[in-house]
Amino acid sequence: MSGGPHGTDGTGTDVVIVGGGASGLSLAHHLTRTGRTAVTVVEAPDGPLRPAERTWCYWDEGPGEFDDAVVASWSRLRIHGPDGRVVAADPAPLRYRMLRSASFESLVHSRLARHPRARVVRATAHDVRDGEHGAEVRCTAPDGRGLTLRAGYVFDSRPPRRLPPARTTLLQHFRGWFVRTAAPCFDPRVADLMDFRVPQPRHGLAFGYVLPLAPDRALVEYTEFSRAPLGTAAYEAALRHYTGEVLRLGALSVESAEQGVIPMTDARFPRRVGRAVFRIGAAGGATRPATGYTFAAVQRQSRAVARALGEGGEVVPPPHGRRALAMDAVLLRALDTGRVNGPDFFTGLFRRVPTERLLRFLDGATSPWEEFGIGLRTPVGPMLRTAAEVPFLRRRAATRPGENPL
Repeated sequence: MSGGPHGTDGTGTDVVIVGGGASGLSLAHHLTRTGRTAVTVVEAPDGPLRPAERTWCYWDEGPGEFDDAVVASWSRLRIHGPDGRVVAADPAPLRYRMLRSASFESLVHSRLARHPRARVVRATAHDVRDGEHGAEVRCTAPDGRGLTLRAGYVFDSRPPRRLPPARTTLLQHFRGWFVRTAAPCFDPRVADLMDFRVPQPRHGLAFGYVLPLAPDRALVEYTEFSRAPLGTAAYEAALRHYTGEVLRLGALSVESAEQGVIPMTDARFPRRVGRAVFRIGAAGGATRPATGYTFAAVQRQSRAVARALGEGGEVVPPPHGRRALAMDAVLLRALDTGRVNGPDFFTGLFRRVPTERLLRFLDGATSPWEEFGIGLRTPVGPMLRTAAEVPFLRRRAATRPGENPL
């Protein structure tokens, strides 16, 4: 790093990745596996810009690249309908897996530290722009000195200041407690993916979510799909009701909590924002609009970027196919208008569609014929009416410019 008020990094690198979350570190991991790419990851220093620890979930088959960071996994899933009836879901050969961000970051950092052409820079990125021979990132180091990083490509995982225009935008917002109960209450083999035995909001839907870690420990969440998040007090009241009145857990202690907001939107997220500047992860459209799941799509996108840089081709291909996005746009609109009842819709899908096929559908890995069959197991009339309406709806800008739910 050279001296002066704004130094220039002179070590040279092929790729700069802005952001050390799931998408940034996943891309760094996949790029360095080839051994040909020099990678610099810019992570925010300790302080308010670093997010709190988070939980990421996904489903996968067989051994995975990040198994050393997996906290728990489940071979059986359950969905509880509003009437209390249970749908037992067998996702075999898939397993539902849970990662904690701290474990994931520690694992990838250790791998990058062993790679001769990878490094992590702690700095606050301010400006990402095209440069004369690629792109550059202007940063401020923790000691206040300026730093400019130059590379052939820059991949920016920071959320945009506002969501792009959309026809429909719902928010998946939640608060979860990591609880320890006085007596064994959980079956560590079974995860409750959706539990609709909670009071439903006037608009949208709500459900509980239970990921057991031991017979007396679990992550218990209250989640809503609606247009606006709640205050912390409202989430706490919903969790007290769910753990006490629905799950009847008895005496428990809350060891930690997490809270978040994920946009579920049919907005078009630009993946290329300059000649050599690209957006990745949720900022590049990796979040599946109808579910809020992101981690698996981030892995597909990261592998595709690494392959494209090695072989040529589209540098950041779309993380989801056109058919998947079109179907998600219809579902979001149907939920937002109230044409379909959310709890009945999701419970019915898990009851009528083999779980492995449904999860592959949510990953965009089903054939058109399989998707047609899944469509027949939804409320066909309301969905067809919505499908006919969606192409004619205007995309509207975000109504609250100052808020960014990403």
